[in-house]
Amino acid sequence: MFDRLSDLNRRAFLDGVKTLSPAVPATFSWGLVTGIAMAKSVLSVPQALGMSLAVYAGSSQLAVLPLFAAKLPLWTILLTAAMVNLRFVIFSAGLAPHFAYLPLHRRLVLGYFNGDIIYLMFQKRNFPTGYQPGKEAFFWGMAATSWSSWQVSSIVGILLASLFPDNWGLELAGTLALIPLIVSAIATRSTLAAVAVASVIALLTLDLPYRLSLPLAVAAALLAGTFADIMAEKMGAGRKTTGAKSPAPRLTETEPLNPSLDIKQPDLDKAVASPKNTGRAR
Repeated sequence: MFDRLSDLNRRAFLDGVKTLSPAVPATFSWGLVTGIAMAKSVLSVPQALGMSLAVYAGSSQLAVLPLFAAKLPLWTILLTAAMVNLRFVIFSAGLAPHFAYLPLHRRLVLGYFNGDIIYLMFQKRNFPTGYQPGKEAFFWGMAATSWSSWQVSSIVGILLASLFPDNWGLELAGTLALIPLIVSAIATRSTLAAVAVASVIALLTLDLPYRLSLPLAVAAALLAGTFADIMAEKMGAGRKTTGAKSPAPRLTETEPLNPSLDIKQPDLDKAVASPKNTGRAR
């Protein structure tokens, strides 16, 4: 299947793998913790394996395990999982302008493989919306890397749970590994405002039931980021009306996979040295 891809899509896929590779240790740690927790809960090994493959969402998997142990009604378990996973609705809405041209079944598959780190790194590339060669392959490179590392670590945790003591602190290690990724994504003031507000809301609502702190923090982050963008636009418009010089636009890496932009230095040297361009250079 990989060989049937075009050269551009192969390079895009490998670029996605390379982009997500720094997050593999954090993903592996979280998957290992989740697998161990499921194996040591009331779930059987086949049930734990099925949950890992079907749900593919560590936060909701950990959230519902105590509810299974307490033998609460099924609607309570489903409601808790829905509240924890509500942020994926926002992530899907963010990806919709990029993949709206795809048929419904392919968009549903993309939604299953989407995740927190994948969405963060995809948006960090600042791709233009709509169809663009290599963009979907880049997403699949990240998705395949994240999904495979999660499932391998989760299955290892399920099958070898008895070998891992409870006091190893793997959950903390996974959290610490995620911090550098989050910090590296803070590139603008609006992002900084969103992270700050989300952190405060998450701490204030930590004791709410059904893990409501997660969707509340995500919603607060979106509002804070949107408000910061609006204020920045108004301040920029005010500077233009007063005649002040606007700052130079910052270059962003929108599409590193466009072969038409792959110009090498020897090509430039030949172009400058050609007789046609000699008179122009003078």
